[in-house]
Amino acid sequence: MEPEVRTEWLSYRDAEKLASLSRTTLWRLASVGELKVARVGRAVRINRKSLEEYLERTADTTSPSGDC
Repeated sequence: MEPEVRTEWLSYRDAEKLASLSRTTLWRLASVGELKVARVGRAVRINRKSLEEYLERTADTTSPSGDC
């Protein structure tokens, strides 16, 4: 059995699956500096750690129903 490879840099598609967020939302977060991104030519990769940290930060301040 091969060990699982944990990619540190995610494509938009992989980040969408991991975070259950749309590509548009990910793009907005990246454009305002909430997510660490790397661009190589036209390819964009999102840093997994920055995405996970963003989700953790926002989980502490919001509730799923919108009630505070």
